[in-house]
Amino acid sequence: MDRRLTHLTPPPDPRPGREPQVAVVALGSNEGDRGDMLRAAADRLRRLPLVDDFVMSEPIETVAVKLDGADPAAPPYLNAVALLTTRLAPQVLLGMLHAVEEEQGRVRLERWGDRTLDLDLIAYGDFRSEEEHLMVPHPRAAERLFVLEPWLSIDPDAVLPGVGRVDELIRELKGAPSGSGTEL
Repeated sequence: MDRRLTHLTPPPDPRPGREPQVAVVALGSNEGDRGDMLRAAADRLRRLPLVDDFVMSEPIETVAVKLDGADPAAPPYLNAVALLTTRLAPQVLLGMLHAVEEEQGRVRLERWGDRTLDLDLIAYGDFRSEEEHLMVPHPRAAERLFVLEPWLSIDPDAVLPGVGRVDELIRELKGAPSGSGTEL
């Protein structure tokens, strides 16, 4: 074998298993130094095992959304979306997202309450699950401009599985009556 060509052929991947999938993860923070929280979360997500690629949108500031709707009196959120190319199973990835939240001080006291870090698995390739502990794609993603717009900024061809193209979903939300797109 010609030794000069061996450097051109990548070695076989020592980590066999599932085919890589692109996972869409929404990041949000409205407690503490929100920018530092998102940067630390991004660094941690990049270093997850079996994550081969990572791209994150620029963060945007949004009004907090509570169980009863938009709450301008609550601290505003900093939101972003990341695309991870991974071979982690979706349920394993979700467990790791929860672990990263806990590492950054997330305490689950109130549903949709203020939080240091919120990581939501929005989509995982074409995978679908309606299991209570693993709802993928995220059941309210199509209603959230703070997810759809950052996602579209890093993937102009983005599609929310089973729902449609992200650019079309954004157009529909923006054409809807005032207030749509910020409510859960």
